[in-house]
Amino acid sequence: MRYVRYLCIAIFAIALIAVALANRSMVSLKLLPTEVSGWFALNPEIQVPLFLVILGSIIAGLLVGFVWEWIREYGQRAEAARQAREMRRLEREVARLKGEKYQDQDEVLALLDQAS
Repeated sequence: MRYVRYLCIAIFAIALIAVALANRSMVSLKLLPTEVSGWFALNPEIQVPLFLVILGSIIAGLLVGFVWEWIREYGQRAEAARQAREMRRLEREVARLKGEKYQDQDEVLALLDQAS
């Protein structure tokens, strides 16, 4: 199974390298539209290789997806935490009730009864 994972990673890496090599030409990346940049007397434009734009977009999309999913699953995580707290409370109550049950008995008999 480990080798299959390594094979998938290698194929993905080769594909990324092929995309990077095929898209090395420089492109002009504007950070603001021309109309808006005139308001601020800025012209934020940089020259970057096209593969950086492509890979940066993929990474930004993944990050947005991860954050979106983390926010979406908040209710499920909160419910799981509530159930875990309830389970710990019930376990403590069961231990307390068992202690009360064996309070007046001999210690050896109480241990034998608890083991069965």
